[in-house]
Amino acid sequence: MKRVVTPEFLDEDLGSPEEIRQALLDLDVINRNFGGFRSMAGLLRRASESATINSLTFLDVAGGTGAVADQVRRQLLIEGIAMRATVLDRASSHLCKNTFQLAKVAGDALALPFANGSFDVVGCNLFCHHLDPDHMVRFFNEALRVARLCVVASDLRRNLFHWIAAYAGRLIYRSRLTRNDAPASVRRAYTIPEVRAIARQSAAATLEVERHYFQRFGLILWKLPP
Repeated sequence: MKRVVTPEFLDEDLGSPEEIRQALLDLDVINRNFGGFRSMAGLLRRASESATINSLTFLDVAGGTGAVADQVRRQLLIEGIAMRATVLDRASSHLCKNTFQLAKVAGDALALPFANGSFDVVGCNLFCHHLDPDHMVRFFNEALRVARLCVVASDLRRNLFHWIAAYAGRLIYRSRLTRNDAPASVRRAYTIPEVRAIARQSAAATLEVERHYFQRFGLILWKLPP
């Protein structure tokens, strides 16, 4: 299935404030039920175990409302891992101001407004498919600059089954934005071999990429071999 870049409405906030709010709620449901929370928790658990630490700082790039970072923080805390998270998003309107006890910053993912080594782990969920290969390498290198241990990413895998599932979800999505964006996201997503080839162009010392629950991949870029 060929990669096709189709515009996504939420990227450009092409909707009313209520439609955008509903689209962000749709994203929360997708992450909760189709692997987003599970995948990110697994990647951060792997980072913690590799570094033999039971507390870490995490920058969630393009983290939107902060729902993923907050849910992962809660899950890891149950497992004895304390995580202090900061959420960065390009639009301050996407950052939830009242719900989650997280630091929130509006900024550019390709020019992160943080000093070198500011966080143990820098990561993203459902962000890589928005980037072309050159920009993805640029993001990985910028994230590696800001991270002390590694960079993690969870995103969709492109295939026909996944596209059909995303299209069928149009029956239950709250927002018309999601009805456009969900299948569009799958069409512009990458396969695991494509992600591996792109990630190898980054400054990472080593990398790991594997299949995750419900048509996701999980990627770890290590600054030093684990």
